[in-house]
Amino acid sequence: MKIIKDTTPAEDGFRMPAEYERHHGCIMIFPERADSWQYGGYAARKAFVQIAEAIAASESVTVCAGAGQYDNARALLPDHIRVVEMSSNDAWARDYAPTFVKNDQGQIRGIDWGFNAWGGLVDGLYFPWDKDNQMARKLCDLLGKDVYDKRDFILEGGSIHVDGEGTCMVTECCLLSKGRNPHLSREEIERVLRQYLNVSKILWLPFGIYNDETNGHIDNICAFTAPGEVVLAWTEDEGDVQYAISRACLAYLEGEADAKGRKLKVHKLPLPKPVTITEEECMGLDACGDEPTRRPGERLAASYVNFYIANDRIVMPGFGDPADREAKEILQGLFPDREVVQIYTRDILIGGGNIHCITQQIPDFY
Repeated sequence: MKIIKDTTPAEDGFRMPAEYERHHGCIMIFPERADSWQYGGYAARKAFVQIAEAIAASESVTVCAGAGQYDNARALLPDHIRVVEMSSNDAWARDYAPTFVKNDQGQIRGIDWGFNAWGGLVDGLYFPWDKDNQMARKLCDLLGKDVYDKRDFILEGGSIHVDGEGTCMVTECCLLSKGRNPHLSREEIERVLRQYLNVSKILWLPFGIYNDETNGHIDNICAFTAPGEVVLAWTEDEGDVQYAISRACLAYLEGEADAKGRKLKVHKLPLPKPVTITEEECMGLDACGDEPTRRPGERLAASYVNFYIANDRIVMPGFGDPADREAKEILQGLFPDREVVQIYTRDILIGGGNIHCITQQIPDFY
């Protein structure tokens, strides 16, 4: 593995493919952190295994597990899913596994962004995060792929979404937050994204999902489903704080075009009714430092947009809500050539994210 410091993907002819392009496989991380995953993580592991199995029916899956959990992961996961020992601070593969870029010859490389647990000492969610920050290089080494060193720029994989044709979506509330890159202007942040993702148009949605503790990642509120088409998390409940947020995002998207000049087609994906954490669930979480991880009644950032696009499947969250079925039908209509699989993911949501947050695709390569 070569660590590339003196050129960028755009200079070298590499671009970030869309998630709906063909994959070589998927990366996940086995959960064990007690202040993220309630009651020792057993329920979360069950959901992780179900998700890994659903994705593995469509593409190869590699699960990274810490030394203390390797045997458990190997015992729980089927033989055709690869398990490797690799230390991490938590299990959010989307945010600190490498962002992969690809050239026209079918070669891939990784990008090693800086990771600081969604805000560092300003408003980050845990400390330390040093093991997470090593994951991108370790995974590129495991895959035998070169990696671009961009650790001086804080970025998580969940904060970007691309169409593979020159357009990238982000949220202002996340990328402009004080815990990311406060020394850079919006224009300077755009320049980095253009150079490293090889895009020409950045769409800046104003907000993410209400109470999303990542400062509002794009992958929880809006996602590309095809060139020129997106799904947007939506509610018709005017009394819900999310209503104004989704409305503002819709107004922005309807006034924008993508890098190819196409007006965006926005598909509304309904949200479940507000999901809040119970006292019993809170009691199963270790404190983070001297503070409780969550408080009873706290609203969780539940959204059906947090789905994973596998080669032949869409793996999406379910919440035991009447909107589960409608959201699944909408995604099936948008992805007619893929089977939509819905998995109950409350035990992952309690940890702070969902299916897209715990997965990272590896593009197909030669």
